[in-house]
Amino acid sequence: MLEDYRSAPVSDAERALFAFIEKMNRESTGIDQRDVDVARAAGWTDEALYDAITVCALFNFYNKWIDATGVGDMPAAAYAASGERLATLGYARPAESPA
Repeated sequence: MLEDYRSAPVSDAERALFAFIEKMNRESTGIDQRDVDVARAAGWTDEALYDAITVCALFNFYNKWIDATGVGDMPAAAYAASGERLATLGYARPAESPA
């Protein structure tokens, strides 16, 4: 998947969404009705496309903000701990212990 979504073992619907987002990321002003129609024909709703566009746009914003402000990268151990937490707990916040 990281090398090329076109040959990755994903569904045709996912491949269509990734193609849509790739175009949005590379040439957002070139997105037209035909692109939307292809994604819809693959089974994606307008809401799903909106969500995908929003996630992509936010990651672009965050990356530009981080680059411009000089925010440093986390150490490898922090990424490993974050991955472990997400794999076991998901995005839910841990319950706070009573005081």
